[in-house]
Parts: sequence; C-alpha cells; structure tokens
Amino acid sequence: MADAPLTILHEDPWLVAIAKPPGLAVHRSEQVRDRAPALQRLRDQLGRRVYPVHRLDRATSGVLLFALDPHTARRVGEALARRDVDKRYVAVVRGWAPTEAEIDHPLREEPERAPQPAHTSLRRLATVELPIPVGRYPQARYSLVELVPHTGRLHQLRKHLAHLRHPIVGDVRHGEGRHNRLFREHLGIRRLLLHAWWLALPHPHHDRPLRIRAPLDDELRGLLQRLGWAEAGLTCDRSPPGSLPSASSAT
Repeated sequence: MADAPLTILHEDPWLVAIAKPPGLAVHRSEQVRDRAPALQRLRDQLGRRVYPVHRLDRATSGVLLFALDPHTARRVGEALARRDVDKRYVAVVRGWAPTEAEIDHPLREEPERAPQPAHTSLRRLATVELPIPVGRYPQARYSLVELVPHTGRLHQLRKHLAHLRHPIVGDVRHGEGRHNRLFREHLGIRRLLLHAWWLALPHPHHDRPLRIRAPLDDELRGLLQRLGWAEAGLTCDRSPPGSLPSASSAT
C-alpha cells in the first residue's frame, strides 16, 4: 500500500515545507528501515531533489522545511547559525509546569564530548488534573506548554523538560514510563506529544518574513479537547504576536 501524499504547508521556487507526521524519519538510517523517510517521499512526490535544512526527531510532528537547491539550503543554514529562525513547539508534559521558565542547562550530545550551552524558553498554556492514580498520587497532573529553543542541541527539548522534572509525555528515552502508560491505557495515545507548530524566518531570496504554521493533527487536537484544552490549542491556529522574532535555531 502506497504512503499518502505528504501535506504541503508552503511551496515556492526555493523552499517547500511539509507537515511531518509523528513516526516519520527525515533521513534513512540503520535504525529506520521499515518505511521511506520524509526526504525520499517528498522527492518522489515533487519529482525533484530536495535538501533538508534542519532536524526534527522521528517522533516529533510538525513543520519540516526543505530547500529546493543547494544555494538556498546554504542560505537557510546561515540564518539558523545567526539564530534568525523562530521555531515554536507545543508539548504535553508531566506535572504542573511553571508559568514561565528559562531553561539554561548545557547538554552533552555525545558521551566523549563536553556539554554544550543549551537554552530553551517555556510558557505554560494550560493544566489538567485527571482522577487517575499514578504511583503514590491519587491524581495525575499534566500541562500544555509552548517551547522555544534558542540553541540546536540533539533532543534539546526532550532533555531540558526531563531536567526540569516535567518530561514530555510519550518520550520513551527521557520520559517517565508510568505516565506514558497512563496515556496509552486510558487515552489511547502511543506517541511523543511534541509538535513543531510554527517556523518563521527571513526568506533567503528576498528577506521578507516567511511564516509557516502546522495545525495540530486530528489525534492531537482530539486529545486536547478531551483534556479540556481546546481553547489553549487554538494557539496553533494563530500567529505569535508582534513582528518576526529572532529566537531559535534548534529542533
């Protein structure tokens, strides 16, 4: 059975952005052999070569940007290096996260390398308390948060939320199994609840702001409705206030 076409969020002569579903890898690797990666699927769908310009974990859904030629890919890479790219995520995390937080915690990308500076901004959008016992607690608490990474370390958001003791639900590596199991057994959710909903940058060929939004997919939107967060979820249907920020170069 052929894969469904990828949803195109933006396309022009130089760039194309897709709504990456959860579970789809960007590149082929030794760990990913069961299905064609996003790079191959988009190339086949468009009938031309494409060049990925940033990373998005296999488990993460949302905006994924590709260049259509090497020169454009290089220009976007330079914008990322200057931190002229604003990327925003929403996530469901364990516990009641702080209203706002700046997570400035160095991260080690490889065991033999020294930790590198890493910075993430957090804003809490909503909270919920479920009448389901977890461990010694009679209820389970969760938060919906918006995350803005300011650096580009591997698994930065997942590691930073774990460091804050509010791990992202569905994170099998950095999360907490009891809460992942609660979402599987009681809510039917078997995925990482991290979605890249917004990407903005100066266009590499004319410098006008390019803003790309990835609406929540049906499963994630349905979950937010069940948790009473439908209004908070509308954040992903609106542009961030103000002019083009300069915030992030990370996934």
